[in-house]
Amino acid sequence: MAIATALRSVGRRGLRLASRIWLRLLAFNVLLVFLPAAGLLYLASYEQELLEAQEHAMAQEGRILAAALSDLGASGLEADDPASGGGLLRLEAQRVILQVNRQSASRLRVLDEDGELLADSASLGPQRGPGAGRDERYLEPPARTGWAYRLGNALYRLVATVLDRPEPPVEPVEESVPWIERREVRTALDGSYGAASRPTPGQRSLTLYSALPIRDGQRVVGVVLVSRSTYRILQSLYEMRTAIFRIILGSVLAAVVLSLLVATTIVGPLRRLQRQASDLIDRRGRLRGAFSGSGRPDEIGDLARALEELSHRLAEHIGFMEGFAADVAHAFKNPLASMRVAAETLEDVDDEADRLRFAGMIQQQVARMERMLSAARDLTHLDAQLEQEERTPVELRRLLGELCDAYRLRGAEHDVGFDLELPPAPVIVEATEERLAQVLENLLDNALSFAPSGSVVTVRLTTDGGRAEITVADQGPGIPAAHLEKIFTRFFTYRPEPSPHDGGTRDHTGLGLSVVAAVARAYGGRARAANGRDGGAELIVEIPVAPTSQNA
Repeated sequence: MAIATALRSVGRRGLRLASRIWLRLLAFNVLLVFLPAAGLLYLASYEQELLEAQEHAMAQEGRILAAALSDLGASGLEADDPASGGGLLRLEAQRVILQVNRQSASRLRVLDEDGELLADSASLGPQRGPGAGRDERYLEPPARTGWAYRLGNALYRLVATVLDRPEPPVEPVEESVPWIERREVRTALDGSYGAASRPTPGQRSLTLYSALPIRDGQRVVGVVLVSRSTYRILQSLYEMRTAIFRIILGSVLAAVVLSLLVATTIVGPLRRLQRQASDLIDRRGRLRGAFSGSGRPDEIGDLARALEELSHRLAEHIGFMEGFAADVAHAFKNPLASMRVAAETLEDVDDEADRLRFAGMIQQQVARMERMLSAARDLTHLDAQLEQEERTPVELRRLLGELCDAYRLRGAEHDVGFDLELPPAPVIVEATEERLAQVLENLLDNALSFAPSGSVVTVRLTTDGGRAEITVADQGPGIPAAHLEKIFTRFFTYRPEPSPHDGGTRDHTGLGLSVVAAVARAYGGRARAANGRDGGAELIVEIPVAPTSQNA
């Protein structure tokens, strides 16, 4: 079971990571830019490697042939008789070329020291491969006939035309130029390795030439000339270009798909949030809608859920303000009515004692309204104050003990006792001690005002499931079932008879228990009311225990 839970957790984290917008954008950039750029950068290196490999192979063939021809005797090389000397070199060159011609993909030529052509593999029979050793004229590489290459080439030509970059003209080589005048042959006759590359007539490829000296001792008596077209290299390059272009097409297609995905998974939800934000509040500032939230696991889902929570809090705040205004109007209705009746009666009364009594009633109601306004102002500022207050660890056993000691002295005047029940271990909560003391004092004041003489107020502290529960129970008349949900409402007060400990003179605004509920909510808890089994009321406040206390 634990393994399955861990796997599900890993799977959810993996899905959440894969759904992140930054990962989608990263994949978009890599597919669109990196792969084609890497292919194009590699193409130049690939071409150079192929050319170097071909030249190296040609040079090796030339060295082998030159070494074979260098074994002829000096006397034979210097004679003019066709059966010896130059003729012998010609015959030997033809014989050797015939032996290696079927295994060579190059064209082999042998020249004497005057540049005269003694042997040519192109005239001595077939060679390996299609057209090997001969100029592969008028052959079109198969890769150039494919649709991908044609499309890529058309796009390239279009871009070249727009950028005004015409292809450089290819100057054809004059085939009538004598061999003795060609640079690579002259270099070989001077005893060094000669190389050259020239456009192949009738093709887009080049022909590479490698010239190596034939020696008799220290003397150069001829040249082995190896030539090969870059047709096969060009074919490989065409295939590589076609493959790269396919990669580019695939990248562009992936970019289009990802763009559509972005449009549907990012732009669409953002536009929906924008429409909901526009419809949230009308021109008169009234809330008429709410954000619907989202089940998406990415940042947009987080934003939608945060806006949903924000709209719910805004609705609650607006409801609080509207309800608060209605409660204030309702609470002020009774004192205002009493003041109006007293004022109207005062005009018709001639007796001075009655006039003073009615004037005192008016002043009493004015003072009551002032107290209610002051309490209402404190209540409206309470939420902001709770957010700004710095919370510290508070040990509830100590705080309750100090408060109960003080209330025992006050209760002794009215024959009311206070019984405190505490757990054996410390109970610590994250709160402001002064604000928490205000909550507990309001609970104890309320219990003392209802407790009859000779009774006991029980204060009990317990912990359950990471929450501290403070219960203040009196032995008074209790709370009617219809009023249990209203006890913590603003300006609500229920006193079927005057309090036995204030002589009926104390004015109760009905805001003390509202402060208790507001502070409990701000600390992540709640306040509730109940009736005891043996009578009386129980007011309970629940507050989360600090992690350090919970672990202990």
